[in-house]
Amino acid sequence: MPALPAPNVHDGSEMTSFSGLKPLAMILPGLFLAMFIIGYPVADLAYTSLQEVSRFGKLQGFAGFANFAEVFSDPLFWSSLYRTAIWTVCVVAGTLLLSLPIAIMLNEDFYGRGLARVIIMLPWAISLTMTAVVWRWTLNGRSGLLNATLMDVGIIAEPIEWLAEAQLAFTVEILVGILVSIPFTTTIFLGGLSSMPQESYEASMVDGATRWDQFIHITLPLMKPFINIAIVLNVIYVFNSLPIIWVMTEGGPANGTDILVTYLYKLAFRFGQLGKAAAISLIMFGVLLAFTILYVMLVSRGDRQPEEVEEG
Repeated sequence: MPALPAPNVHDGSEMTSFSGLKPLAMILPGLFLAMFIIGYPVADLAYTSLQEVSRFGKLQGFAGFANFAEVFSDPLFWSSLYRTAIWTVCVVAGTLLLSLPIAIMLNEDFYGRGLARVIIMLPWAISLTMTAVVWRWTLNGRSGLLNATLMDVGIIAEPIEWLAEAQLAFTVEILVGILVSIPFTTTIFLGGLSSMPQESYEASMVDGATRWDQFIHITLPLMKPFINIAIVLNVIYVFNSLPIIWVMTEGGPANGTDILVTYLYKLAFRFGQLGKAAAISLIMFGVLLAFTILYVMLVSRGDRQPEEVEEG
């Protein structure tokens, strides 16, 4: 009787290996497309930053790191970087501090809640440039609505030039930046609050917990993923935000309200220094990439520590 062929013991492992590669094969086209869409502009930017570029965008030869050296030796770059940090931190922090209580109030069941949500979200549908134009008119030192209102009420005796002095203008722009960022952040928080388990709140009420106890021990811990998302997205959005400062003051007076993106815009389209502008763009990309990676690592480490303590 002829011997039967030995069974192939590798069939199962090969099938498992193939099935494990199948999801990867399905996402590869989209991954390559995303890498091309993101990677090509960054690579082209890096190449341009190493070239001597005419004001019309023509490459005139390899310049090495000369553009970066000029940027780092420019005092306007460092002052713009400092103001960018203040701008980003203040706008993001102010937005988070205001958006969370607004979202909590809008999450409550009350008459007219739908209308209130529409009113809060409506500014999000308006162009940021148009919003900045309206605020520039409102803050006009001679015929602005804000001065007229304050004088009618009797709070001020004479008009205030809100955008004529750098420190006051920058403070006003930060407040406007907070106001225009609230709708987006509130939407993120409303999504998180709508997914909260009501059983936890009901159980805490039975145990005699106050609203503040519920907020500290239930709402904040459960909202942590949504707060992290809001922080990362807002930092990226605010760090690169041009319209508010550019429309209201164009970085003035005397470059006193310039942040990196307005400084970059002036170099590229007003002074024609495209090589330096490309170098600053690459620096901004590196700063945001480093922040995102560092923040994600810190958040991941913070999430792992409680689990490790419980396991110990």
